[in-house]
Amino acid sequence: MFTKYMFNSQVFNPGYAGSKDYLSVNILAREQWWGAQSTTPSGSSLNYGPSTQTFTLQNPVGERVSLGLTAINDRIGATSSSTLNAVYAYHFSFGEKGELSIGLQGGLTNYRADWSSLTFKDPRLTDVVYAEETPTRIIPNVGIGLYYHSEKFYVGLSVPHIIEYDLRATEINEARLGQNVAKYYRHYYLTAGAAIPISGQDLVFKPSILIKNVGFLTDFSASQNAVNQVGAPTQFDIDLSLFFYRTLWLGVSFRSAFEVEALGGISTVDSGDIWLSYYLKNGTRIGIAYDYTLSKLSTIQKGTFELMVGYDFNYTVEKVNTPRYF
Repeated sequence: MFTKYMFNSQVFNPGYAGSKDYLSVNILAREQWWGAQSTTPSGSSLNYGPSTQTFTLQNPVGERVSLGLTAINDRIGATSSSTLNAVYAYHFSFGEKGELSIGLQGGLTNYRADWSSLTFKDPRLTDVVYAEETPTRIIPNVGIGLYYHSEKFYVGLSVPHIIEYDLRATEINEARLGQNVAKYYRHYYLTAGAAIPISGQDLVFKPSILIKNVGFLTDFSASQNAVNQVGAPTQFDIDLSLFFYRTLWLGVSFRSAFEVEALGGISTVDSGDIWLSYYLKNGTRIGIAYDYTLSKLSTIQKGTFELMVGYDFNYTVEKVNTPRYF
C-alpha cells in the first residue's frame, strides 16, 4: 500500500519500466500506523504497524526494450519479507501518440517470522502452527503487467505476484485440512490517470485512481465460512493533484474499500491523505506524504508517513522536449 503510488508504479506493474525513456531510480519508505506498539514477552517494544521500503531502477536498452530492478523490504508485526525482481518490458506504438508496454518480472521473496515476539493467550506449543519458532521461506515469483500511456493519459493492469504459495509447513497443512491457511495470495492492480492542462504547462491538474484486489479468480468466499477465504476487501485510492510550473506537485487522496457483504454491506473507510513532491533542476525529486487514519485505528496510532527520493538521468533534456506527468 502506497499513497504516492503514481511515483512508485514499477513496484506493482512491471510494464511501467522504461516508460520515461531514460535511466531513472526511485526510493520510497513508508511507516504505516506510526506509534502503534506493543510489549513483547521479553519486555521490548514491538512496532506492529507495517513498515515498507522499496527501490526501483528502470532503463531503456534499445528502441523497444527496457530493463529494470525492483527491491522491496516489508515488515508487519512478527513477520517480514524481502523481495528482489528483475524486470523486462517491451514497448510498441499504440494509437496515434500512445505507447503500450508489456512487462514481465521474476525473482525471489524471503519470508520470515519470529513467533517468540508475540504474546499468546494459550501456550504457544499447543498450536502446531507455531511449532516453528522462526520459520523462513524462499518463494519464487513471476509477475506480469500491461501499461499504456500517452502524453496526457495512462492506464495499467498488473498481477505482480502470480504464484500463490502456502506459508505453513507442508506437514502442518496436511494435518489441518479444512482450516484456513496462511499463504501468499495473488494480487491485482488497476490504475488510470490523466494530465489536464489548466494554464499551459505552468499548471496541470492530474486525477488518478488505483484499485487493488486480493484473490480474484481464487476459490474463496469472504462472506461464508469457507476454507482458504480472503477477507481483504477490494480497495481503491482516489487522488487529485496540481502540478505547478513543472516543479511543485501537491495532492490529496482518499482511500476506502467497496462494500463488504461480510461486514453488513459497509465500506471500510481507511484514510484521507496529503502529499507533495518537488523537482530540482538537476533531475532529483523528493516527496513526502501523510495519511490521516479515518478508521478506529486512529485511537492507537498517529498516522502514516511516506518519504521519497529519486533521480532522473537526462531529466533536463526530456523536461524541455516532452514533459513527463506520469
